[in-house]
Amino acid sequence: MTSSHSRISPMAATYPASSIRKMFNLALDFPDAVRLTVGEPDFTTPEHIKTAGTRAIENNNTRYVANAGIPELRQAIARKYSTRWNRGIAPENVMVSFGAMEALTFALDVTVTPGDEVIIPDPSFPNYMGQVHRLGGIAVSVPVTEDNDFKLRAEDVRSVITDKTAAVIINSPSNPLGSVMDRADLEQIAALADEHEFTVISDEVYDEMVFDDAVFTSIAEVKPSTAEVGAEFDRFLAIGSFSKTYAMTGWRCGFVIGSEDLIAPMSLLQEGLTSSLPGFVQEAAVAAIEGPQTAVEEMVASYARRRELMIERINAIAGLSLLRPAATFYAWVNVSEWGLDSWELATQLLEKHNLATIPGSAFGPAGEGYLRLTFAVSDETINTACDRLEAFAANR
Repeated sequence: MTSSHSRISPMAATYPASSIRKMFNLALDFPDAVRLTVGEPDFTTPEHIKTAGTRAIENNNTRYVANAGIPELRQAIARKYSTRWNRGIAPENVMVSFGAMEALTFALDVTVTPGDEVIIPDPSFPNYMGQVHRLGGIAVSVPVTEDNDFKLRAEDVRSVITDKTAAVIINSPSNPLGSVMDRADLEQIAALADEHEFTVISDEVYDEMVFDDAVFTSIAEVKPSTAEVGAEFDRFLAIGSFSKTYAMTGWRCGFVIGSEDLIAPMSLLQEGLTSSLPGFVQEAAVAAIEGPQTAVEEMVASYARRRELMIERINAIAGLSLLRPAATFYAWVNVSEWGLDSWELATQLLEKHNLATIPGSAFGPAGEGYLRLTFAVSDETINTACDRLEAFAANR
């Protein structure tokens, strides 16, 4: 007897492939390539954080811990963001996760049912699309353009809201765009969320990587214009991570903050996914929050300096242009004058000039005509990469 069922579920069979990973795999054939691809700090985890993690292992903190996170870490996160946002955040408002990716999973799991629509910016982190797809949701893209300084605007979100809108994902500071949303747009999106009863899922993993006089505002800090005096906007889930801020990408420690009714089911989901994040990792995270922040300040200052080098070099190359990134460690380079689609350009740069980059189309259709370059690399690497871009420009 034959079955009509495929061995592979439709969800898995149609899961959107990441062109970032595709380019990463292609670059494996070029081991000596100069790489401006990886979104990862080029610093090591600060010593006091490593020491805390090592001490926790030596003290045998290697058993299961609470699904939602150890109390000390939930309290530390709550204290930090209560102060930062000037609002009451309790440990019950915090869920500890395996990196920001699992935090995003939780945020969508508790807000989206099959057939619901989730508004996402385009360009944006490709995994947003995949996570919505996994739940049977429908991703509704909103273009974010250079004309608007690469900032998501409330009016564009408003234009695609329907009675099926369950959530909007915002990402400020933005990967890949390096932009920071304006407070006025956040306030308007919060008002829309209250009016249409959807959740704002705010990816804030680069919240401390902001340069110059740029001002980052969290969705947790705004009150919609329709709110009563004293009322706080609470239709949000703010996603954070230790990965970028503290150079802890491999530790896989993230978190999500929101109203208690949205956070509470997440511990049940965690039980069925990974049980709990290792206790020794969480003790290291406590040390990260409560210890000295000088390493963070030094890393951000270093990125800001290298950003200047990247801007100077890129804008001097014929056919390329770069708006000054206000945050993160990414340069979103306009390559449209070169007349190649971004995947073809990235492939030629790799094959002919041994330079690995990420095509803008990897982040959505609106990313066509751009390359994402990271400046979380050495000055020498930036200069060598830009020399190779110049060589490409000269030989076109």
